[in-house]
Amino acid sequence: MYVAVKGGERAIENAHRLLAHTRRGDRDVPELTLAQISEQLGLSVDRVMGEGSLYDRELAALAIKQARGDLIEAIFLVRAFRATLPRFGATEPVETGAMQVQRRVSSTFKDIPGGQILGPTFDYTHRLLDPNLAQGFEPEAPATAEASDTPTPRVTDILGRDGLIESSPRAAADTIVGDLTREPLDFPAARDLRLQNLARADEGFLLALGYSTQRGYGRNHPFAGEIRFGEVEVEFFAEEVGFAVPLGSLELTECQMVNQFKGSATEAPCFTRGYGLAFGQSERKTMSMALVDRSLRARELGEDVTAPAQDEEFVMSHSDNVQATGFVEHLKLPHYVDFQSELGLLRKLRKEFAEADAPPSLKEAAE
Repeated sequence: MYVAVKGGERAIENAHRLLAHTRRGDRDVPELTLAQISEQLGLSVDRVMGEGSLYDRELAALAIKQARGDLIEAIFLVRAFRATLPRFGATEPVETGAMQVQRRVSSTFKDIPGGQILGPTFDYTHRLLDPNLAQGFEPEAPATAEASDTPTPRVTDILGRDGLIESSPRAAADTIVGDLTREPLDFPAARDLRLQNLARADEGFLLALGYSTQRGYGRNHPFAGEIRFGEVEVEFFAEEVGFAVPLGSLELTECQMVNQFKGSATEAPCFTRGYGLAFGQSERKTMSMALVDRSLRARELGEDVTAPAQDEEFVMSHSDNVQATGFVEHLKLPHYVDFQSELGLLRKLRKEFAEADAPPSLKEAAE
């Protein structure tokens, strides 16, 4: 518990007012609206929704505005709000195979059913600053085409039909899925909880871990089997009518990684899987998530655990940016009593050292 120093309450109130004043900025500049944030800073909104565990673009935009663009602070705000919401139940599993695809690429096959769909992406842009964006110009309208009725099966399903990739794990129908938003994390964790943890995890942390696996810190040689982004329908089973009813749709990014094969004396070699899923267009996050998911399956697949990305407790205990922020930022709060205790102990030890048989130069330094 922290005890406020005398006069601290007034200082904190003034700090809050100063924060609001600074957040607004120059009054001659038009105030940023939530619609502008949602429409023009969409990838930031997607990240806040994903790591905040709440799909609501307007609330995520409000959090970004309130946090002055600090995404981790915005994520904290969204999580705090989500914790106040009532829980009515769980939706049916979403069917990403029926996704209304806006972007879909595979690095494993050039020709896939439904085709490669580049969609909105930075992948092929030059990393040069565009001065036109400073002028407020209107971009040219993109080319349009009629929606295709061609199905877009998952690439991993194509490999699965030939037995070239391990079967996707399926839980029993009566299995209760864990919920990290309500239950504390415990170890060992089942894959459903691991994936929930990774979905809420800090993108930068996962990116670093995923990168480490590619550099040899863990057995992981991945291919991006497929990355798809688009809208999926969400359904809720209504007991009153006895069937699932649609609640609406949301945007998701899904990544299926194809990893190095495994085999044994009784099983033919086949590729293994890594999986990532996140709100909005979050390709870097889902790719990193899929890499780390595969690494965390090391024990399950009979591999030696030798790298940080393979250590379940290390990864899951340090991936949450809200918890990490709390542990780091609490260092800014008063620790006067603790430090004075440490300081007193250090002075006592130095005095005892000086009084012992020490060289004169060290005695002088201690004094």
